[in-house]
Amino acid sequence: MLLEQKYAHVEALDELAPLAFQILRYKMADHRRKTCRRGENNSLPVDDLPLADGRPDPAAAAERAELERRLAAALAQLDGRCREIFRLKLEGRNFAEIGEALGAASINTVYTWDFRCRKSLLGILGDDWR
Repeated sequence: MLLEQKYAHVEALDELAPLAFQILRYKMADHRRKTCRRGENNSLPVDDLPLADGRPDPAAAAERAELERRLAAALAQLDGRCREIFRLKLEGRNFAEIGEALGAASINTVYTWDFRCRKSLLGILGDDWR
């Protein structure tokens, strides 16, 4: 039915074979485009992937614990206002709220305090922090 409607110009049987191969090439190219677009051409079977281990990597956990210890020690060396600024920032407060909590005259004062406190913290932690 479709061949009669879409390819009505084909009359001889010897024209059907090239037409069939042309249709096949179009279908194969279309399938290839779709698989590339969907990312199916480079996907891995699920059975071949290793199962995820729920436990943290011991080396990463030890490194994170060391960084947390160093950061806590460095924060303890800061003055009270800097510790308070970092505490409020960790609570998710913005600079306007921090300014209200600390009684700053303007938000620019809080920006200056924050910059100086971060600079002091990096000075305590040293160059190897990065």
